[in-house]
Amino acid sequence: MRFLSVMAKGAVIGIGMIIPGVSGGTLAVLLGIYEELILRISTLKSNFKAGIQFLFPLVLGMILAFAAMYYPLKLALEHIPFELCMIFVGLMICSTPKIGIDAYHSGFHKLDILFLLLAFGLCLGLCFIPIGEDLELNLKMPWYMFPSLFLVGFLASVALVVPGISGSMILLVIGFYKPLLDAISHLFSTPLDAFVILLLFAVGLVIGFFTIAKLMRHLLEKYENQTKWAILGFVLASILALFFAIDYKDTWTAMHIGIGCGCFILIVFSYCGFYFLFFKKWKEKRKSFLEQE
Repeated sequence: MRFLSVMAKGAVIGIGMIIPGVSGGTLAVLLGIYEELILRISTLKSNFKAGIQFLFPLVLGMILAFAAMYYPLKLALEHIPFELCMIFVGLMICSTPKIGIDAYHSGFHKLDILFLLLAFGLCLGLCFIPIGEDLELNLKMPWYMFPSLFLVGFLASVALVVPGISGSMILLVIGFYKPLLDAISHLFSTPLDAFVILLLFAVGLVIGFFTIAKLMRHLLEKYENQTKWAILGFVLASILALFFAIDYKDTWTAMHIGIGCGCFILIVFSYCGFYFLFFKKWKEKRKSFLEQE
C-alpha cells in the first residue's frame, strides 16, 4: 500500500514536470513528501535500504506518468491551455494552507516575512526573463554544447528539489525546453542522437538532484523557520507563475475562460466539501472518545 501511495505521488510530480510553470519541488511539498524526499536522497549512502524503498516507487511513478501523459498533455497545452492551468491552480491553492500552517508552527519572526518575499520575488521574476531562442541538438552540434547539456541538467535539477522553481520554465528561458522534448520525440527516428543528448542531460540532472538535496537538508536542519517560510513564498509565487508560463495562443476565448473557471470552482468547492466533511467526522470521533474517557 505504501509502495502504491508513493508511486501515485511520483506520478503527479512526473505529470507536473511536463507543464511549464509547475515545479516538481512544489508538488512534493503539496503532496506532503518533501521533507522525506530530501532526507532519503541526502542519506541514501548511509541508509540505502530505506532510501531505495522510498525513491524507487517515486521515480517509477514519475517515469511511467511522464511517458503515459507526455502526448496527451502536449495536446492539452496546444488546445486547452487555460483549462489545464486552472486545474493545476485549483489543486495548488487547495493544498497551500497546510504549508502555511506548517510554516507558522515551525515558528514566526518578523524577519521570516523577508525570506517569504525574497522567495516569492525570485520565483515570479523567472517569468519575466526573455525566453531564449530554441537550439538544434544533435551529434553535429558544436563541442561546447555537450558539456552545456550536463550543466543544463544540473540547473533543471533545482526545480526537482527547490519548491516554486519550475524546471520547464528554466529550460524555456535558456532555450532548451523544445529541443529536449524533440529529442524525446525522436528516440525512434534518430535514436543515437536522442540517446546521447538525453543521457548527458540526465547525468547532470541526477548529480544536481543529490547535491542540491543535501543543501536543502542542511537548510531545513539549521534554518528551519526561514526555509519553511521561503518554501511558502516559492509555492505562492508558483501559483501566479502558471498564468505567465503557459502560452495561451488563440484559445483566449469566452468558452475556454468559462470552462477553465468552472474547473477551478469545481476543484475548490469539492476540496472544501471533503475537508469539512472529514473535519466534522474527526470532531465527532474526538468528542465520542473524550466522553468515553
